Amino acid sequence: MRKLLLVVSLVAMSLLFMAEDDCSPSQSSPQSASGVQQARVSLQPGTDGLTAEQRNIKGRLLEDNKPGAIKHLYVISPYSGQVILYSTVKGKVTSGGKRLTPTTVSALSGQNNSQGDFIPVGISGSGYRTAEVLQDDGTYGNSGDYLYWWDVRGAYHQHYLTGGQIITISDQPLPVKSVTINIEAASEK
Repeated sequence: MRKLLLVVSLVAMSLLFMAEDDCSPSQSSPQSASGVQQARVSLQPGTDGLTAEQRNIKGRLLEDNKPGAIKHLYVISPYSGQVILYSTVKGKVTSGGKRLTPTTVSALSGQNNSQGDFIPVGISGSGYRTAEVLQDDGTYGNSGDYLYWWDVRGAYHQHYLTGGQIITISDQPLPVKSVTINIEAASEK
């Protein structure tokens, strides 16, 4: 009888410790220092089974990879609102941070590679592993911060904020009053 009570007590204590260690969403929710709980929402997908965000991402990938696409790039001064540079773009603008290979790899064996948490990747005929995930557009690396959208006419836009300039990309020309191009030539000596 004593052994049975000991076993029941041990099982009860184990269950109590497991319940305290369980951080599943049903047990607790993240809370701010002020006591505000994390909000949760249930989204209803559209008839295509996608949310609005998924539909935008799918549309952007299709638009960015449309064969023969011509886009229009405008660099706008944040101070005057004037367009200071206009250029057509064949295909799409790509961020300098994008790559066809991952930025961090380790050999298939050695180099403290646990073999379990890495994705195999071939580079120059050699086998490596990486923790980076291939992105939807087939690239690795980070892109610049930007927003993209379609206006009511169906025109596609991407808007970047970089170095004090506002860069806008559209699949249709924008109505602008003038374009100012400032190019300083080096003086000859």
